[in-house]
Amino acid sequence: MTEPIPISALQHAVYCLRQAALIHLERLWEENRFTAEGDVLHAVADKGGRRWNKGARRVMAVPVGSRRLNLTGVADLVEYLKGEGTQETPFPVEYKRGKPKHHRADEVQLCAQALCLEEMTGAAVPAGALFYAQTKRRVIVPMDRDLRGLTEETVMSLAGILESLQTPPPTDRKSRCRACSLKPLCRPEIAGRSVSAWRSRFLKTALAADDT
Repeated sequence: MTEPIPISALQHAVYCLRQAALIHLERLWEENRFTAEGDVLHAVADKGGRRWNKGARRVMAVPVGSRRLNLTGVADLVEYLKGEGTQETPFPVEYKRGKPKHHRADEVQLCAQALCLEEMTGAAVPAGALFYAQTKRRVIVPMDRDLRGLTEETVMSLAGILESLQTPPPTDRKSRCRACSLKPLCRPEIAGRSVSAWRSRFLKTALAADDT
């Protein structure tokens, strides 16, 4: 078995598999305003601690993992909701900068935490929440069949890439490149271009320069 996959890598994988490989396979990283804001937001959650609130036990910075999925990570917050008797239902909460997104990267990251908590505690995790700093509101996320399937599919896709040691080509969704801090390192406009195509273009440019 390979090293456990960081749960945070799944968010990158949903957004762009190449981005995930550049970070977690090639160990490349580039800070921008968005990543810096995220670091500040998580600095509070990463301090840890626990307290009671409205009958729920709240624990910050909870280490989670799954042997079945080969995952490891830290949940920003887990609220253990009271059930019947001594039974508690884990309710993971992930802190995010900005506002809800059009893709499901944040939801997959949260679902991975839920799957880990289910394996660790033996209790079902039917839902969790994403807290966005810009809106200052929670978005409740049901852990339904579609999200669980997408999460496990993402885990398998990323695991295959990490085992193959091959970085995939850039995403076809070019609009995602604009906000990506790795764009200068990724260089999606030339990545995957064949050597012969590059040589032909170079020679054409050189000949044009000689004619002037």
